[in-house]
Amino acid sequence: MLLIHGGPDLSDYMEGFGDLLAEQLGEAWSVVRYQQRGLSPSTTQGPFTVEQEVADLLRICDGLEGDAVWVLGHSWGGYLAMHALVAAANRFRGAVIVDPLGALGDGGQRAMFKHFASLLSPAEASEWTRLEQLSSTRGLRSEELAAQDSILWPYYFSDPASAPPPLSLRRGTGDHRGSVDEQFEKQTLRDGLRSVSTPTLFLAGTKSPIPHEQSLSSADLMPVTEVVLLPTGHFPWLERPTETVEPIAAFLTKT
Repeated sequence: MLLIHGGPDLSDYMEGFGDLLAEQLGEAWSVVRYQQRGLSPSTTQGPFTVEQEVADLLRICDGLEGDAVWVLGHSWGGYLAMHALVAAANRFRGAVIVDPLGALGDGGQRAMFKHFASLLSPAEASEWTRLEQLSSTRGLRSEELAAQDSILWPYYFSDPASAPPPLSLRRGTGDHRGSVDEQFEKQTLRDGLRSVSTPTLFLAGTKSPIPHEQSLSSADLMPVTEVVLLPTGHFPWLERPTETVEPIAAFLTKT
């Protein structure tokens, strides 16, 4: 099971999720993680494009033992996994897509920004704006990046007041936005997923900043899919670990 973290341009944060899966799946499975380009120990060089990220992912698969590779992607990682399926569906035994940036429209990006804007307090919104202005003029230092991330962090969860402590994250210098926008304009996933018969499970939170309808509409494009909705935010395994890994294990067992 190859795990693909979100972002893009973030450090790998899937260790805890991987541990939960490894415990649930048992010794017959190997759970593998990797750091996407833009941050060490991966290359820090570009190009920072969807196509290059798919090529990187397939190179990781080349280094794995055995011929039954599953892929699990979260958020941007789920979006990237869908692109990998379109590019090389025959390389994967199946896929699990967790609360992804969707395949249609803008993937839910505008709705996500609207979600955050509606929940930020005036003080949080003001500080966010200040840091964004600093970012555009001189860039942000590591402590400023952490402060900016911490502003949004609670609002990724179904109950912001009880959000867990923020994950320890680093940010890279790559910028994938132009490539992602280009893929949406070309409607690569809308057209390509229709012919992908790889068994795929979509798992999404009904209280996530990315509308769960994005998972439903993405799943509808594919011939062989299942969808599981949970009453969680964007990181379901942090809110409801058992309810997250059990349907994944069940799907893997019967597929």
